[in-house]
Amino acid sequence: MKLSNKFTFTRIIFAPIFFLLYFIPIWTGCGTKVSLLIAIPCLVFAEFTDYLDGHYARKHNEVSDFGKLFDPFADVVLHLTGFVCLMHSVKADVSYMPVYFFVLIMLREFSQNFLRMVAAKQGTAIAARKGGKLKTVVYIAAEFYGILLELLVRLDFAPEYFGALKTGSYIFFALCVILSYASFIDYLIHFGKILKDI
Repeated sequence: MKLSNKFTFTRIIFAPIFFLLYFIPIWTGCGTKVSLLIAIPCLVFAEFTDYLDGHYARKHNEVSDFGKLFDPFADVVLHLTGFVCLMHSVKADVSYMPVYFFVLIMLREFSQNFLRMVAAKQGTAIAARKGGKLKTVVYIAAEFYGILLELLVRLDFAPEYFGALKTGSYIFFALCVILSYASFIDYLIHFGKILKDI
């Protein structure tokens, strides 16, 4: 496996690791304060590999049609895993992402991956566009914002205005939904003709 693809594969490996670290305290009540302190650096590294795989793909001339499919697939696996986590908290009545936002984003991501597969079968590799890259940046920002709020809860450090901060996470994820569909429409405009030929 090429070095750039190894970095991409790292995101797929770290997704279930982060999931377990996040949920073990919810399931067992153990490790509440420690779990996220371990999980957050793992997630930071996993997200950083998104830069590393692109960097080394260009540096070592490893840009390939496979990589153009594998990279967004790994992104989806990691981000949807993080979003699932943020619909839950160690506090039963707390959530940072509404389930309906998650479903809308999930449907968009599956549709986008389907479009990529159809295009690849017809000999066209769909590379990331600016709108897709912006969407990914906002995904990551919203994800870490929600995780920071959950960390405050687990450290028993949630301030009195925590409700307002949690509302902020809903607004953040609403922006994620808007940007995800705006970028999907942009992809359809530029590559939708592929669907007409099937």
